[in-house]
Amino acid sequence: MDTAAPYLNRDAGQAASGQVFGLLATVLDIANWLAEHWYLPVGAALVAWGLGEAVVGRLALKASAERMALELTPSRHFDPGLEEIFRRGVQLARASTSMPWWAPRRTKTVQIRLRADGSSPLRYRIEGPAGGERLLSITPFGPNVTLRKAAPIVDKPRTHVVRAEFILRGKTIAPLREVPLDPDPLQPLVDAVCDLRADLGDLAEVRVDIQRAPKWALRSRRMQLMQAARRSERRETQRASRAARRDAAAIEDSLSWQFQQLLSGRHAAGGRRLVMPPLPRRVDLAEALGKLADDDQLVRVQLLVTCASNVEGRAEARLGQMQAALDVFGGRARWAMRGLRIGPWRLGADHWPSRQAFERRWTHGYCQPPRANWMRLEELTGLLKPPTKHCRLPLLAGDLPTFTVGDPELLLQGLYRGPDGRERLVATYAAETLFECAVGKAGGGKTERALAQAIGWAHAGGGLMVIDPHRDSWPRAVPFLAHDHLMERIALVDLNAPGPAAQLSAWNPLAMHQGQAPHEVVEAVVDAFAAALGWDDTAAPRAITIFTAALAVLVAVNEAACQASRPEDQTTLFHVRALLTDPGFRAAALAAVTGRLDEETRAWWHTVFPTLPADAFAIVLNPLARLAANPATRAFLGQPVGVYNSRAAMDHRMIVWVCPAGNGPTDRLLTALLARDLLRAVRSRRDTPEDQRVPFRLYFDELITLTGAAPETIASMFEDFRKYRVTVHGMTQLLARLPAPVRLSLTQNASTLASTAGSKTAIAAITAEWGDSPSPHEVAVLDRFEHYVSLTVRGRRIGPVRITGPHLDEVFADQARPGQVTALERAARTTAGALPLDQLTARAAGQLHRVNSFLAQHTPAGTTAVRLQKGYQ
Repeated sequence: MDTAAPYLNRDAGQAASGQVFGLLATVLDIANWLAEHWYLPVGAALVAWGLGEAVVGRLALKASAERMALELTPSRHFDPGLEEIFRRGVQLARASTSMPWWAPRRTKTVQIRLRADGSSPLRYRIEGPAGGERLLSITPFGPNVTLRKAAPIVDKPRTHVVRAEFILRGKTIAPLREVPLDPDPLQPLVDAVCDLRADLGDLAEVRVDIQRAPKWALRSRRMQLMQAARRSERRETQRASRAARRDAAAIEDSLSWQFQQLLSGRHAAGGRRLVMPPLPRRVDLAEALGKLADDDQLVRVQLLVTCASNVEGRAEARLGQMQAALDVFGGRARWAMRGLRIGPWRLGADHWPSRQAFERRWTHGYCQPPRANWMRLEELTGLLKPPTKHCRLPLLAGDLPTFTVGDPELLLQGLYRGPDGRERLVATYAAETLFECAVGKAGGGKTERALAQAIGWAHAGGGLMVIDPHRDSWPRAVPFLAHDHLMERIALVDLNAPGPAAQLSAWNPLAMHQGQAPHEVVEAVVDAFAAALGWDDTAAPRAITIFTAALAVLVAVNEAACQASRPEDQTTLFHVRALLTDPGFRAAALAAVTGRLDEETRAWWHTVFPTLPADAFAIVLNPLARLAANPATRAFLGQPVGVYNSRAAMDHRMIVWVCPAGNGPTDRLLTALLARDLLRAVRSRRDTPEDQRVPFRLYFDELITLTGAAPETIASMFEDFRKYRVTVHGMTQLLARLPAPVRLSLTQNASTLASTAGSKTAIAAITAEWGDSPSPHEVAVLDRFEHYVSLTVRGRRIGPVRITGPHLDEVFADQARPGQVTALERAARTTAGALPLDQLTARAAGQLHRVNSFLAQHTPAGTTAVRLQKGYQ
């Protein structure tokens, strides 16, 4: 046996022990050195961390400067499905990684900005990496969303600003509440900013950052959740074990258990019985990880909110409203404001040390979400799209301008009550308010609203004409127009005045002293009769031919009289009978104007007229006889020179009230004449450059009555007048009773559609234009003077919005001059050239004699004996 082996083993052991002790000594020396010089490694670490953070910060700033922004504007019918919204979310998540390889993680994000500052109810913007612009520009929403590249937003400093960051609280692995798409999930946020006032500097903005997290971050979060679940299970097991032991001890110490042991005789056989503790339950993966169990479409989310105002307290109140709006999404997990509350104070994003980090993320678009803010794209459905058609948007001051008396650019529309209870008079821009249609039952407030608009337009210096068959509007409007600077522009043409002492104006549709083109005058009168009497080339071709030929001669006579400086010797419509039935008058008239008629007309009188039977003229003469039988129309149309001139009224910004009498056959014929003359006058403005045409507004009350007389004429007005800067406001009780051409032209071109209460059947025609939102039932139960109105402002349709019709006594209380009503009535009749009815009647009766005298003096020699023979002469 080798005796040296034990000594060798002992030496080896001693050597190993020496190495261990040496190593321990070295470690102790290092520890002592670090304890004495701890500031050196700490300083080195801080320097390394600072350098690293500086490099990362510089790279982050560079990456942030390369971001782009897109603004999405939905249409009124935007209604996406869940699949479209989900696809948009996938695009956003994918675009968040479209950054250079060197970009820090905090910059790899796509930001959704929901902003309200008074310019719109809720602006929806997407900001993200410049490399993701192509991906983000192609949305699954289709043409219902307009997408444009947006410039950076620069805010003016506000006096009071509050900030908040929201994190998930509650069971953070549970999904948020599934909010339906109808109503819109954004509705609570819209309601929170509905009373925002731009004039007070109010601002509210929500920013939602979406970031795809790396796999290691997800694995780390899962590991934390599993460890927490296991710790929780162990605690539960320990708690159950302690409870079991307590229960067993309590049982053994109880009197009943001891008594049972005495009876059984086993109490001395051994000690207490052994209690087996429960085994820890296996942790359920799905229950422990919740929505983080699967990798599909998981993102990290950062939610920041800022509210500002120039008025103390408004920003804080707005933030409270925003917090309440986000509560709608809460379920087992909910959005909660990050920070610590101590009594009335909250230590959060508005205070040190969080404020600086918040400002950095807000300014540069960094995404550094809390650890708990993991979400699936389905939970963000409500935020991944702009407001849909199911969202009720508020009407802000920027959407509709506020009306002020005397502003020539604005047209009064009504009184709007905002969500905060404030009322203001809203208006549209006169330049783009072309045609308006108001529907509703009698007494609902249509005329009152139109009068308020007309009076406001008059006080702003505008010209207008009101055609009111019932004359009710004139006495209602007079007190508010009785101003000295308006009296000289107001004219009243009233055919409703009874009695021989009544004063009437005068109009000669055939007069030529105003410089009209002869063929236009003839065409206007013939078309008016044809429209009112139902003449056309099929039903009454002979009537149109005879009437046209007769008017051509009378207009030529009037042209000759005016050139001879004798306009008081002009013929009127009532001289058609003399021209057709009196051979002497006809011969003199044709002889006087032979050189003024074209060859075809002269040939017709010499070749065709003598062959016509005696009863061929009845269809022309009968309506003229009805006009002559009415004293008012006889006096109004029987004057050689009338003051009424619709073209001059337009060019000189006149304020004209025309009140035809009733709606019988004779009245409809007179209304047709007025309407056709108005159409001729407006079309004659083609001789004036467009930029020099004076704007003029027409107000037609009782469209059913007016269109019954001249449906095609009224329809042409709604189609053509825009070109000549003349606009029309029409009122009717039943849209369905209007002739089809008028109804179609009106609804097609209307800038404003309004409806008061009425039967659901009558209102359905208007609500159908609005897509039945509001429904006919909602409109039918409106109170008096309440309206639903759709408007056009800056080329965009606003509404339908509910407004209260303006009441003249309230809106124009400062303009009321009841003491000057009599003076205005007198001035308006004087401007219209009104004279007593008996005087006008006498002049009309003697007009044929004056015309005969003129013809006798201006008939060429040798032609006075010419006669066109007729069998009944």
